[in-house]
This record gives sequence, structure tokens and C-alpha cells, in this order.
Amino acid sequence: MSTYEDVLADLLSRSQLLSVRELAGLVDDAGRHMGLQGTAMYVADLQQIRLIALPQPGAARQENLDIDTSLAGLAYRTQQVQRSRDGGTAWLPMIDGIERLGVLMVTAPSLGDALLRRSETLAGVAALLVVSKSSHSDLLVEVERMRAMTVQAELLWAFLPPRTIGTAEVTSSAVLEPAYDIGGDTFDHSLDERGLHLTVMDSMGHDLASGGASAAGLAACRATRRSGGSLTDIVTAIDRILDQWFIDRLMTAVVAHLDTSDGRLTWINCGHPPPLLIRQGRVLPQVLARDPDLPLGWGFVTEFPPTEHSQRLQPGDRILLYSDGVTDARSPDGDLYGEERLADTVIRATAAGDPAPEALRRLILGLRQHQGHKLRDDATILLTEWHPSGRGTTARARGGS
Repeated sequence: MSTYEDVLADLLSRSQLLSVRELAGLVDDAGRHMGLQGTAMYVADLQQIRLIALPQPGAARQENLDIDTSLAGLAYRTQQVQRSRDGGTAWLPMIDGIERLGVLMVTAPSLGDALLRRSETLAGVAALLVVSKSSHSDLLVEVERMRAMTVQAELLWAFLPPRTIGTAEVTSSAVLEPAYDIGGDTFDHSLDERGLHLTVMDSMGHDLASGGASAAGLAACRATRRSGGSLTDIVTAIDRILDQWFIDRLMTAVVAHLDTSDGRLTWINCGHPPPLLIRQGRVLPQVLARDPDLPLGWGFVTEFPPTEHSQRLQPGDRILLYSDGVTDARSPDGDLYGEERLADTVIRATAAGDPAPEALRRLILGLRQHQGHKLRDDATILLTEWHPSGRGTTARARGGS
């Protein structure tokens, strides 16, 4: 009989030459060799509303599951294992680092602790395999989408990083809507030697030129910082690109860096809504509000360098970056969403113990409902938490104290 280690080694070896279409069947075969009765893999759709089953050769087609009402969805939302009442089925979160991908369903006549621990390892390996195939599999992309995507949205999604990244010191999570029809909004977050880089951009308009301007701005940002450039260098590079190649296409932006060793937040605001500081369940109004520089695209930055601002954070502080499509969203009756409602939603999610990705998922669901599920402008939200003790919201969601 194969050992547990042999099963995992065989799974990894066989996965190298298989497509995504064969992946769920391969994981199921490994699970059966571990003593499971069967498995099924589910990935979250683009808007994180449903869990979609990956096709499994020879198995009955699994129905899609609602993230907000199903036991599988509870495992996804909380990032914790959930068991059925009879104990014969468990739902295990599939996580890449701290990025939620979906869930793995496992069944067995009896799911004892030892078998469940092996199943958790299997779910972790399954998540890594999904990530390894995602860059070159249209099938996986098609599974995650509920409808067709516009060209400008396709362009921007191709440039975006994972929605959630983090370490023991910091967590950063973002959402972007309307997911299938974004035009000018984009975001970036990336870990470097000193901490975390953050960017939110909002290009004027909602067409392919807007998407192109945002994609070029993101590329200029990355090329500059990866060459050792400062925040001022990054802003200057974006302004130059827009001025040269995207005539009359203006962009607002916040470009920031968080030093995770001491909590020093440094940022430049070019005509964008100011960041919000959330501390101990309260928004500290105006703490990060500064006079903004002009929007990018006019070519003024070289002659008039932008102003770098700085603020020392406290452990547990959260920084909220967002585009005006969030606060300017109106209901069918004309009710403005506003900054106060935005902050209140995040604070209530914090009080409920939601990890940052779940807090933003709920926030964007509420925003869509506020506008009658018809967003009239791009809405981007990026939430960052500095937790130098390594006890951030994601750790708590996984069962930490």
C-alpha cells in the first residue's frame, strides 16, 4: 500500500503534464489512495458570489454553490474547515499563501482527525496546482467567469496582481468592480525588501483608451520601482507616459509604501481621494488628508515634483485606499454611498472578525446592491493592515488568538 508521502509525490509528478480539465480527477485519485471516498474541487467566480466546480472526468456534474448561504461558502469566507452534521463530508479552503482560491470537498465513511489533516494538506497541494496552471489555462478562466468580459477589462485583469497578498507583518487585499466591464481603475500591491508597495489609479473615462492608460501607468510604476526608483520617480514616470502617449487622458492616483519594520507609511496623492486610517475600530478623520498634487497626464511633475507625505502607524492599523467610484455611487433613488458608509462597513466587518478579503467582499456586495447591481463607474478598494506581531485578521480567521 502506498504511503501518504508516496501519494503526494505521485500527485505532483503526474500533474506536470496534465491540463486543468484533468486536475480535479487527479486530486480525487490521490484522495482515494489516502483513504477518502471522493473529492471535488471548487473555485470562486470572479466576483466571489459562487463556488464553481471544476470538471471531473467520469463523475456526476456538481452544482454551483452560493458563497453566502452554503457550508462550502462558509469554509471559503472564514478560511476554516467546515464539517457536515453527519461527519462524512468536510469542506476545506484552498489557499495560495493568503489568497482564497476556492474549496475542496472531501467525503469518507469516517473523517477522523488524522485523515482530516491529510485532507488539509491535499487541499493545499490542490491550490498550488490550480495556481501553477492558471497563467495558461483558458478553461480555468472560463470556469471563473459568469459572462463575457469587455476588451478593456480583459486588458486590465491581465495586469493585476493577486487580490490578496501578505506576510506575518502585513496583509493587503483589493477588489475591483464592475469586474467584467472595468475601464480606468486599477490597483497594485507588492512586497519588497523593506515592506509593501501600494498603488490605486483611476484613469479618466471608461473605454479602451482608459484601460490602456491604466495598464501603461501600472507598467511604468512597476518598471520604475523595480529599478530602485522612489515614489517621486514612480509618479514622474507615470506622468511622462501619459503625457507622451495618452493625450488628454488624465489620471488620479495614490502611490504609497509601508515600511513593515517600523510602520512608516509614505505616500503621494495626485488628485485622488485621501487614504483613510482605521484604528481600533474607528476611522480617524483627516489624519491622512493632505493637499493633493495635480492629477497625472499634464506633464507638470518634472517641473513641479510631487509632495511625499508620511505618517507613523500603530500595530493593527488599517489603511483604506479607494477610487471615487465607491463614495460617489448612488442608489436608484439618488442616495450617495459616501465616505461615512464606506468606513462604517469596514469597521463593522472588523468588529465581526472578518479577514480583510472577506471584509472587502462584503463591502463590494453591498455597493452593488446600493446601486441596484448596475455600477455606473469603476469602484476600487484596497485595504491594508499592519500587524507586526503576526496576529492579523487572516491569522485570526484561521483559528489564531
